[in-house]
Amino acid sequence: MTLVLGISAFFHDSAVALLRDGQVVAAASEERFSRRKHDARFPKLALRACLDKIGAQIEDIDYVAYYEKPLLKFDRLLETYLAFAPRGYRSFAHAMPPWLHTKLRLPHVIRQNMQGWRRRRLIFCEHHEAHAASAFFPSPFDEAAVLTIDGVGEWATTTWGVGCGNRLELRQEVRFPHSLGLFYSAFTYFCGFRVNSGEYKLMGLAPYGRPVYADLIRDHLIDIHEDGSFHLHLEYFPYCTSLRMTGKKLERLLGCRRRVPETPIRQVDMDLAASVQSVTEEIVLKLAQHVHRQTGQAHLCMAGGVALNCVANGRLLREGPFRRIWVQPAAGDAGGAVGAAWLVWHQLLQQRRCPLSQDGQSGSLLGPEVQDHEIALLLRRGAKATCFAEPAELDRIVAVLLDRQAVVGWVQGAMEFGPRALGNRSILGDPRHPEMQSKMNLKIKFRESFRPFAPAVLQEHASEYFDMRDDDESPYMLFTFYVREGHRCAPAGDLPGLERVKQVRSDIPAVTHLDYSARVQTVSPTHHPRFYRLLDAFYQRTGCPVLINTSFNVRGEPIVCTAEDAYRCFLATDMDALVINNYLFLKEDQPAELVRREGAYVKNLELD
Repeated sequence: MTLVLGISAFFHDSAVALLRDGQVVAAASEERFSRRKHDARFPKLALRACLDKIGAQIEDIDYVAYYEKPLLKFDRLLETYLAFAPRGYRSFAHAMPPWLHTKLRLPHVIRQNMQGWRRRRLIFCEHHEAHAASAFFPSPFDEAAVLTIDGVGEWATTTWGVGCGNRLELRQEVRFPHSLGLFYSAFTYFCGFRVNSGEYKLMGLAPYGRPVYADLIRDHLIDIHEDGSFHLHLEYFPYCTSLRMTGKKLERLLGCRRRVPETPIRQVDMDLAASVQSVTEEIVLKLAQHVHRQTGQAHLCMAGGVALNCVANGRLLREGPFRRIWVQPAAGDAGGAVGAAWLVWHQLLQQRRCPLSQDGQSGSLLGPEVQDHEIALLLRRGAKATCFAEPAELDRIVAVLLDRQAVVGWVQGAMEFGPRALGNRSILGDPRHPEMQSKMNLKIKFRESFRPFAPAVLQEHASEYFDMRDDDESPYMLFTFYVREGHRCAPAGDLPGLERVKQVRSDIPAVTHLDYSARVQTVSPTHHPRFYRLLDAFYQRTGCPVLINTSFNVRGEPIVCTAEDAYRCFLATDMDALVINNYLFLKEDQPAELVRREGAYVKNLELD
């Protein structure tokens, strides 16, 4: 038996992944255990949890693979500073301490944090190689084109290549400082959201605006070539020389100031979101078309932070040249841990690859499970719950609660790996209720009312509700599809700005965005069997095969991991019920003292 550990750490979203004889058996992000969002420290807690999950010890690990080459990244940092010096000294000085203390000493730091690991099989791969490996090797394709797009790795910001069997070859790249990911993040920053976490908000805001700035962006900010390559006009994006993503020159060009975070969203922010989203989609489409022309492949695999832009992915699936597209569920930096481990297994050890008909990601259900002794501890502290001997009876009761407009926290089985809750660490609601989107955003998630929710739909009914082919699958919530005409309705009235969120556009209004799109999760008994059974129980009761599925957390915190995390979040919000394994907690049954004490933690969260 060969055990390979992949690590992503010290830059953003630290994570680990374990491969046993070529199969991914565990993966998790450090933030879920430390409760620090985007925790970039060495993932000690995640590593311990993953080893415990498979019953292994640190000394059992045969190879350790790291998802970047830090010396190459440091080379980029030095060259960038020298190219712009003396400008950028403040930014350079700010970056130096962590490099000198940790990042240039990574072999030593890794061994120091892995006490008991005596083997010297430590491998470093390039950042975009790790992304590409995380996209291709677990995909269901024997051969495919591969496209990776993010902010920046060492030097590359975009790469494409081809995977075939157990081999992966990257053929072309776009290099820093020209970056589609940083371009999108710059507008995230300009519109008052936090970089590296607010990009979802910009994407969700886009349908409220019109792309009136798209031509100005193309004329002044970015040159887009027919092959999808691009060139940023860096005088508008000072991230090479300062700690800011944009400056006064962009404000003068756009005729408005950057939005101050937490202030009201303006019409110009909506229009900018629509414009940058439109330009981003154009670039992704052109890149994919070029890759298809160069490779002749029928299938495409994608990873990198930009691959989490499900709106661009949906358009690429509809309009692009590829028959099927597979996107790594943990497409951001965390997924680099999985890719680094697969590179060791297939490229270094030259092990044979046998693609699975679904994929090799195991539904991305790769984290630890909640054990019943954790629930017993909650009960000893005063929590009140009912235990069901038959899961089917519990599903029936939860379906009744959801049908009565209850909001339910749902914790089952292995925790998901990646930014999406896929039915194991989820908050669920009835999509048929017109006010459910605003209720869940404002009273459960404590976030902006415009943020859209995803529909989870039984796989066999997906094409009835959404413009999907019968064989289309979206198990990881990474593509948008349009609600079918037969389920749409014309919105009543003419409301301004964000007020349009209140308009009913379909018979599943809580998951239908302004443009009739929805970020669909198809649920099958193969990928997510426990969630499938609950969804089927709701369908049997209501005739509706769709539920709202959003991640089990509130704004400012990572998705819940443990029973205690879930119970605390449940008490602090207006959730009506919580299900952990076979236990049902009703809010009305919980002691008032616990609600006051445990519920206070939300006030201390750092809002993003």
